[in-house]
Amino acid sequence: MCFELDSLPPIPPIEGGAIDHRDLVLESADGNRFAAFAAVPEEPSGNGVVILPDVRGLYRFYEELALRFAERGIAAVAIDYFGRTAGTEKRGDDFEHMEHVAQTMPEGIQADVRAAVEWLREAGSKSIFTVGFCFGGRNSWLSAAGGHGLAGAVGFYGHPGERDSPGPTKRAGEIDAPILALQAGDDQNIAAELNAEFEEALTAAGVEHEVVTYPDAPHSFFDRRYEEFADDSADAWQRVLAFIERYGAE
Repeated sequence: MCFELDSLPPIPPIEGGAIDHRDLVLESADGNRFAAFAAVPEEPSGNGVVILPDVRGLYRFYEELALRFAERGIAAVAIDYFGRTAGTEKRGDDFEHMEHVAQTMPEGIQADVRAAVEWLREAGSKSIFTVGFCFGGRNSWLSAAGGHGLAGAVGFYGHPGERDSPGPTKRAGEIDAPILALQAGDDQNIAAELNAEFEEALTAAGVEHEVVTYPDAPHSFFDRRYEEFADDSADAWQRVLAFIERYGAE
């Protein structure tokens, strides 16, 4: 997995932020119903994010992250991947997520992303981004090739290469939004060569992008418990906010 269940984003809350947050059940165009968590500021900036979790799907880390975005004026919806195979109910710590990950399909994930994008648009977001982690990082970048009209796509330690289906590197020519990649230099599963190939493909395709590698950081470094990588986490968070400000609603 990416984060442990008791992990939290390394982002300080903003006290007194006026936000509305709630659990949702969204429905995609293929009829799938899936769990989501929304956090919406009372004074929105016009920007919204769809948060794509790691392989565990929706749990507390991503709900907290949605709150941190909303406190900064950015509407956020964190989605679950497993509505088709595990339903919409809350799950316990013993949830066997990998058997459900194996049953996900790229087109199903993108259908669910679209439903979340549409929810944010109906809630008033004019510019919408995806922000994903690990499995979600890869799918965030693929969302920029999904025809959702995104303003940008951010991925933390996503795998850009070939796996069970064509990855972001191979599909770079289909990407129609700016890309921010925040990669871990000490990632045992994503070699530096894969990041370099991704950057080369984005450049060749004329996609605006920034690929940032934190040299000594491990996979899933964006976690409050990793105090030794607090500076990397702070830099990554500021880059995400700057990316949204640069390409988002004016």
